[in-house]
Order: sequence, then structure tokens, then C-alpha cells
Amino acid sequence: MTQAAAQQPNLRIAIAGLGAIGKSIATTLAKGGVPGVELTAVSAKNHEKAKEFVSTLAKPVKVLNISELEKEADLVIECAPAALLPEIASPFLKAQKQVIVLSVGALLFHPELIAMAKEQGGVIHVPTGALIGLDAMIAAAEGKIHSVRMVTRKPPKGLAGAPHLIEHNISIEGLTEAKKVFEGNARDAAKGFPANLNVVVALALAGVGPENTLLEIWADPAVVRNTHTIVVDSDSAKFTMTMENIPSENPKTGRIVAQSVIAMLRKMKSSFKVGT
Repeated sequence: MTQAAAQQPNLRIAIAGLGAIGKSIATTLAKGGVPGVELTAVSAKNHEKAKEFVSTLAKPVKVLNISELEKEADLVIECAPAALLPEIASPFLKAQKQVIVLSVGALLFHPELIAMAKEQGGVIHVPTGALIGLDAMIAAAEGKIHSVRMVTRKPPKGLAGAPHLIEHNISIEGLTEAKKVFEGNARDAAKGFPANLNVVVALALAGVGPENTLLEIWADPAVVRNTHTIVVDSDSAKFTMTMENIPSENPKTGRIVAQSVIAMLRKMKSSFKVGT
């Protein structure tokens, strides 16, 4: 290790939200899973349960309110309900710090956060998450993308409670065959399925935008994994990609999401970076 590397301070991390993804990330960081990255604080709705969880970590950290996180960290990882994104992100962006956003769909309805990052000097990161081929999409967007279509199939329990289903009185109980529950663009999908479709919003932000990224959602009792098939046609390449994600403890979210965040943090601190 060079003297410069030895003197480089750790990147201090706060996690907002301790669901399945937040707990997985916290466990990895607390045991030193990413060199140069240090977990310093967490926040959760239930502080008592959060304190119980923190006591099991290799290195216990502070349990704080959302408003107290910014003073303790250089970067916050948002693992909370989408409605809390502005409350979590704003203090860090105003302080010219960094935010990793998992509720990516919420960014479509809070463009002021992107504007704040530009104006204040903060940085918003969107991890690849449950999406294969995001690098290819980013590269294709340097040219002309003609069309982007995505078909998502999820076990019915992974879609349960989605606002779109409730609003349109769509039942997915007791299904014996696949049922299409949505067809439209990424913006409408993000509104109707805020806990499910962050993947298509990431795809849209990397490519042709939420209005021009088209999507079908199927509740399919025959699948046990969250499955996304994407077809992209551009002036540089036409590519099709399918990914089957193993659900985490939360059936709405893939296990690979937490690993994607860890990979992003590792890349931030690495002197050798692979990928666009």
C-alpha cells in the first residue's frame, strides 16, 4: 500500500431503512466487507428493532433519526419506502455529499433532487440492481436508440398491494395461469408499482426516458423468480437480455440488489474499475 492510499480516509456510510436489503448491506459493511468503507449509522422506523439488529453486527453503529444521518456520513444508502426519498437525500445533497438511491422510481416524481445535486454539487448514484446490460444501454444511448421494451414476470405475492392493482381492482389471488396486470410506459409503472419496478426506471434513465420505455407486467404463478426480459434496438446494436432474480426476504426485491450496492461501493474505492 502506498503512503497516499494509507492516508486516504474511509468513506463513511449511513443506511436509511433496515428491510431485507438494508440489513444485508449493513451486515457486509460492518464486518469490513469493503476496504476503505465504514458503516457509521443506520436509521429505521422502529428504533428498538433497529437497535436489536445493530447489536448483532460485527461492529455496532449508531441508530438515528433520518434527520441526524448527514452529520455522521459522507454517503447515505436509501433502502426505505419511496415516499421517504426526499427526506433522506436532501440533507446529503445540500451538503455536497453522495446518495445511493434504490427507490429509483421516486426520482421521476422528485426531479428537484436531481436539480439539487447539480446546483449544490452533491451526487446521486443509481446502482445496476436487478438489471443486466445497463452498461450496454448507456453505451447505446450515446447513439440513437430506436425502441426499448421490457416484460416483467413476478410471482403474484411479489406484486401484492401495488397501488395500480388496488386502484383498478385487479385481483391476483389464486391465479392458476399468468395474468397481465399492466401495459404502459416506465413512468406509469413507477407510479403504479413503486416497490417493484425500480429496474425499469433505471433502464429508462440510462436510455430513452420513462415515456419511451415500454413495459408489460405479468403476475405469473409458474415463476419463482422475478424475471425481466428486455429488447433494445439501436443504431449500434440490437440486444435481448433476460434475468431471473432470486427474491430476497422481501419478495418484491431481488437478492442481487444488495450485492449491486456493495459492488458499487467497492468500485468507488478501487484503483481498477471494470465497466462503463
